Amino acid sequence: MTLPYIHLSLAERREIARMHAAEIPIRVIAERLQRHPSTVYREIKRNWVHDEEPLYRGYYHVAAAMQARARRQRLSKLSRKPVLATYVMDRLKAGWSPEQIAGRLRVSGAPERLSHETIYRFIYSSQGQMLGLYQDLPMARRRRRARYQRKPRGLFIPAGNTIEQRPAEISDRISFGHWEGDLMMFRKDLGKQNLTSLIERQSRYAILTRNRDRNSTGVMTGMIEKLKVLPETARLSITFDRGTEFAYYPLLKQHLGMDSYFCKPQAPWQKGSVENTNGRVRRFLSRETDIAQLSDEALRDVCERLNGTPRKCLGYRTPHEVLMSSLDPRRPGLCNPDLLRPGSL
Repeated sequence: MTLPYIHLSLAERREIARMHAAEIPIRVIAERLQRHPSTVYREIKRNWVHDEEPLYRGYYHVAAAMQARARRQRLSKLSRKPVLATYVMDRLKAGWSPEQIAGRLRVSGAPERLSHETIYRFIYSSQGQMLGLYQDLPMARRRRRARYQRKPRGLFIPAGNTIEQRPAEISDRISFGHWEGDLMMFRKDLGKQNLTSLIERQSRYAILTRNRDRNSTGVMTGMIEKLKVLPETARLSITFDRGTEFAYYPLLKQHLGMDSYFCKPQAPWQKGSVENTNGRVRRFLSRETDIAQLSDEALRDVCERLNGTPRKCLGYRTPHEVLMSSLDPRRPGLCNPDLLRPGSL
């Protein structure tokens, strides 16, 4: 029978100390106290006194109780402040990352401050694991691990369209209007529909558009429909990987005047902004999602959540706020700012 865990009392620690000094086996001690053997073993190991003088080394019940009490008092800030913990869990459910939560608290002037590491420790603590908080993280992983690369796909790219030819101002995010694009695939048995994900490199503003299949003409047409509402200064270039769905990239130049650049083979990290965005989208649209059954309203809602979430790289402003500051409606020739509300593109 599995016994429920309750903190050891001072009387139990006194018995452990007495029997351990008498060299009684731990299993016997545990049986007499009606405790699991691992509970007794951990208690002795964690509260053992390591003194320079051999005479004073050992397990003492009073010292053990004092050490255990001190550890409980050193609980994390979130464990001690349930209101703050509730706020953090609510923001995690809303799709915010620990860095975004901590950064927003800092810039909003809130009386409580947190570091993102404090939030991560809370998520991966025994309490956080019991609540399943890791499932609300961008990658929903039980443990942090190194990122991996996708398998490469082939497409012949002229020398003038390779990423080496891309101006430094694009790579350094100095100028506005440069995008990255990628295709998000879902379970094949649910159909051929997929999503094109687009992100503006400077503002991190995201656009999602639905495709019936991977046909390059259809993929490019969908991009053109979404990007044509922007002024020319806001759609200058775009960077892709070498997937065959981007083979008809000249259509972007023909219809929108956009230059296209392509990553090196097996180097999707060269368009890291859209790769990161894809990971965020997966929090709301897993690979099991039937895109054919997904409503336009639901897709707009995902865009709103992406573009309305503060980002550390933007000084904890939202992508929508940064985009609107770049598209100044007072300047002539710009499109209607109402078209650029989150999720409308």
